[in-house]
Amino acid sequence: MKDLFLIAAFALGGAACAGILGAVALRLVRRRSVAVSLTVVAAVTVTAMLAGTLAVARAMFLSPHDLTVVTLVVAMAAVVSLATSLLLGRWVVARSRELALAARHFGDGGSFAAPAAAATAELAELAGELAATSAKLAASRERERALERSRRELVAWISHDLRTPLAGLRAMSEALEDGLAADPSRYHRQIGIEVDRLNSMVGDLFELSRIHAGALALSPARISVYDLVGDALSGAHPLAHEHGVRLVGEKVDRGPVQVDGKEMTRVLANLLVNAIRHTPADGTVAVAAERRADAVVLSVTDGCGGIPDEDLPRVFDTGWRGSDARTPPAGAGLGLAIVRGIVEAHAGRTEVRNVPGGCRFEVTLPVPVEAP
Repeated sequence: MKDLFLIAAFALGGAACAGILGAVALRLVRRRSVAVSLTVVAAVTVTAMLAGTLAVARAMFLSPHDLTVVTLVVAMAAVVSLATSLLLGRWVVARSRELALAARHFGDGGSFAAPAAAATAELAELAGELAATSAKLAASRERERALERSRRELVAWISHDLRTPLAGLRAMSEALEDGLAADPSRYHRQIGIEVDRLNSMVGDLFELSRIHAGALALSPARISVYDLVGDALSGAHPLAHEHGVRLVGEKVDRGPVQVDGKEMTRVLANLLVNAIRHTPADGTVAVAAERRADAVVLSVTDGCGGIPDEDLPRVFDTGWRGSDARTPPAGAGLGLAIVRGIVEAHAGRTEVRNVPGGCRFEVTLPVPVEAP
């Protein structure tokens, strides 16, 4: 038993010396290729085995012939181990370089395509993560391009929409100033209408800019859905009467929601105004509110005849009007964009779909958590 302890001690001593030298070598080459590190690891393994074997062999006073045989066996094992580690290292390096080239391509604006050659589990996982990141970047770039297009269109449209009433105001004011207006009172009324239109447009632009800048400050309060819908219907009734449209709000849940009353009233007002203007005379605009699981769904259904399927995804985009016309009653194309921004600020979502005879806009809002 004592001999075994001595052999273990000599072997451990020789292997420990090789291990310490190997640790120093690995620290020195830590910034080099993984192939070099693998070679060092293999060399440490073989050297530790050789050092331990030689230490034990000398302690056992082996004959020179036996010591040569043991050394030769270990040397052959070392050659095979080092050759294997070099091959493995070169293979890993090659796969890493292929992955780096693929990553560089999608970093330059392209898309990531994982190398077809087989790789280690870690490299395969990394390739999967890069592919997912590439897909997210592509979607982000597309959203950015779409947003930029939307901004450019909005600037062009708003410039036109502002220039038209301003030109009319200037012409009417000059006519009044020169005494050429046949009916001054009518001109004054028209000037008031145009000023109100400009004021409404500037207000919408300001609201939209606050939404896009993330500066929309909400003051949530517990409000009854019934009261919220009732206030919106009351505000929209004069416009509906002017257009000969019936407003219906019978299926309204009386449950509470935690929202900013002023902003959510604007959401419903925008939806109702949009629905009334696109519903023909003697048509009906219906407002409903119902509880679904952990949310309240407010809906406004009009009689517009439906929206083309290809336009449905663009309904809430900034500046979209559903028509190329840039004159009233097309509006500035900001109302529905404001609706989406306010609803998303309340952690809700907006949807639109076609129904028989028209379309339905839905606003889904989370319900407040009941206190224990």
